[in-house]
Amino acid sequence: MDQIIDRLAPATTAPDLTGWTLVAVLVLAGVAATWWPAWRVLRLAVTLVHELGHAVVGMLCGRRFTGFVLRSDMSGHAVTVGPARGAGVIATTWAGYPAPGILGAGLVWLATSGWSAPALAVLSVGLLAALTRVRSALTGLVVLAVIAGTASLWWWGDDTLQAWLLIGAGVLLLVGAWRHLGSMLHRVDPGSDPGVLARATGIPGPVWVATCVVMLAAASWLVVAVVRTAVGA
Repeated sequence: MDQIIDRLAPATTAPDLTGWTLVAVLVLAGVAATWWPAWRVLRLAVTLVHELGHAVVGMLCGRRFTGFVLRSDMSGHAVTVGPARGAGVIATTWAGYPAPGILGAGLVWLATSGWSAPALAVLSVGLLAALTRVRSALTGLVVLAVIAGTASLWWWGDDTLQAWLLIGAGVLLLVGAWRHLGSMLHRVDPGSDPGVLARATGIPGPVWVATCVVMLAAASWLVVAVVRTAVGA
């Protein structure tokens, strides 16, 4: 129990992020999110956060989260049960595309502030809860793989390693969120989240895409700001 409590505590000092290691982490995260052989696997993690974004916001709006699936083509689907109309279903539908960027920015902020260990613990517990709502073998495999990674880093990683990897994961999620949303910039698919929102509200799909762009831009600004502060720039 003492070991668990110790690993739940934030670092006593903020991690030292100066030097070339930070540059290497940022470059590797960017390459992982843009180089196709890596992206074809890692994009499932971005889709996972996208779908859980629907689920979390849905539950916050009073809806019941019943299950979700991930597919190998990068698509996914989360099911929440509740009123078919109203602000709750609109917020739930909208939340998917911004979710990876928001979580990514949050992870970078927590890592640079010395809160990597608590963040990893919360992520592990949240993913364990999500595991009970898995509705396909591929989805279960992805969730178990992410749980194994976050839990292992939380238990065995030191403060510095945790910070480096969380920053890398945060940047990967942020760049991945931009990549996912990029498919909507030229044409809004009627079956996509913005397309569904357009039919439900009468507000054109590109307007909903623009709101996601604003949110991801804010998340990107936060990441740049906290990294600059951490390195003393």
